[in-house]
Amino acid sequence: MDQRLQRNQVPTEKTWNLVDLFQTRDDFLAELDDLLKMADQLANEKGKLLTNGPSLFHALEEYFDFSARLWRLSAYVSLKQSADSSDPENQADAARVDAASAQIETTLSFFEDEFMDLDEERLNALERETTELAEYRPYFTKLFALKPYRLHPEAEKTIKALSEVLDAPYTIYARSKLADMQFLPVKDGNGKTLPMSFTLYENSYASTQDTELRRKAYDSFTKTLDAYKNTFASVYAAEVAKTVAIAKLRGYRTATEYLLQRQQVSETMYNHQLDIIYKELAPHMQRYAELKRQALGLDRMTYADLLAPIDSTGPQTTFEESKAAILEALKIMGPEYHAIIEEGLNSRWVDYGDNIGKSTGGFCSSPYGIHSYILMTWTGDIRNILTLAHELGHAGHLMLAQKYQKMANYRPSLFFIEAPSTINELILAQYLKKNATSDELKRSVTERLLSTYYHNFVTHLLEGVYQRKVFRLAETGEALTASKLTELFNETLAGFWGDAVQLEDRDGLTWMRQPHYYSGLYSYTYSAGLTVATAVAGQITEEGQPAVDRWLSVLKEGGRLTPQKLIEKAHVDILNPVTIRRAVAYVGTLVDDMQAAAIQ
Repeated sequence: MDQRLQRNQVPTEKTWNLVDLFQTRDDFLAELDDLLKMADQLANEKGKLLTNGPSLFHALEEYFDFSARLWRLSAYVSLKQSADSSDPENQADAARVDAASAQIETTLSFFEDEFMDLDEERLNALERETTELAEYRPYFTKLFALKPYRLHPEAEKTIKALSEVLDAPYTIYARSKLADMQFLPVKDGNGKTLPMSFTLYENSYASTQDTELRRKAYDSFTKTLDAYKNTFASVYAAEVAKTVAIAKLRGYRTATEYLLQRQQVSETMYNHQLDIIYKELAPHMQRYAELKRQALGLDRMTYADLLAPIDSTGPQTTFEESKAAILEALKIMGPEYHAIIEEGLNSRWVDYGDNIGKSTGGFCSSPYGIHSYILMTWTGDIRNILTLAHELGHAGHLMLAQKYQKMANYRPSLFFIEAPSTINELILAQYLKKNATSDELKRSVTERLLSTYYHNFVTHLLEGVYQRKVFRLAETGEALTASKLTELFNETLAGFWGDAVQLEDRDGLTWMRQPHYYSGLYSYTYSAGLTVATAVAGQITEEGQPAVDRWLSVLKEGGRLTPQKLIEKAHVDILNPVTIRRAVAYVGTLVDDMQAAAIQ
């Protein structure tokens, strides 16, 4: 039986302040009603958007202002769901907004249709009439790139009308995972019975040094995953089939081409990340696995043991202690950036308590027109401070982008999105090591920094390699059954870990653990972000303020530039495989440091 708190039992200071979005639920419902009415009013502008420069500029301003309001509405119900997906009211509100969003997007689909009717020559002429239109040039550049794949307006309208249905795979996955899954209690090494949940396993038991608890928790975890595998396989297969079908309808060669175009990423950039890291990081991680096996005194290294820390005396940290360290470490980023982080830590942007129904992992939601919201679960391990710094990196980035860019140019490509978050982890780790009062603490920080690379270069990278296999298989028409998906993930694990880890069939059920597969080609972008972050962190160490200023100027661009251009502005050559290899080599030096510490 789950002994965790109900949502209403969590101390207020550990929860985020959704009042900043809507004072009351009635206010939220009133906004929903107002947006539905406004959408009908905006529909009267159909056919009038391109009359002249001023009318186009007015239409763009009105469209994106409305879109920002709808985004904040959707964020409100999504955040409530993430905090407690077991609450029927939260479920009902989310369903209500999904339905309303589908209706609104259908009603207003003509906006993009008419914008698409423009060409470069006509847009240039309208810009000469109204110079403010130049601010929307990056938006039109992206829009025009999609023109060859645009369907008939009625077909586009139909797809938008079906958005609630097309998004159902993720909704079913999330609700099943967070509200329905039940796990058998587990016992620790002292025989004490402990509650078990998805969140407890991911955030605590998987990384405990108590081998008996860690392995028994994995038994309980995988037993429940196994019970849901056919349902989850059907849901994921539906997600993949949807993506493949839409890609074909639009005229793309493959679903991969379709998804990468929306990231403004070439297949070369995509494949380099997967192929180079998968092949060249493996020897370093195999060394690390063997080092862990020896340090922990294990007879064999299993998949359940990979996250166990070597350091048995890893320091514990409170949220308040972590706030102070993060604020001190990030002073290097300058007063404007620092002020954002300080406000986030002191104004309840962060939800860090634990309760039944709360989403696993962590994220930062930054709807345009309001501050960021961060979700994580605090366990006290020093790893938490790096997670917090990571999510604050998203907040700092997107709050700067919001300040300096219109909503149309606000969000950068997924390929870049993890760079500003992971660089904060690297800056904080350097600060913690520099100020460590003992060799033991330095080693502990090094190990936690290695966990950053493990998370991005192993966990999510392997997801990306696996996802590439899934899409290639789906393109052939082969059925994505539970057994096939599990087989593919086991194959991916075996190719990376070799003989360093004794894998079992159930380890392949790992494909069920992450929600990233329902967000297009998202998983691999963690490695891209950390590759860029590693290079920029090195620049900051070597150059100091000039590198910081350059990086801040990149963050302020938001999504105005392509990811390649953003990264080039940071003086990093992402097209050069050497850039990726240097990041992999840096991971090797961290493993070297851990091995040297073990010998001493």
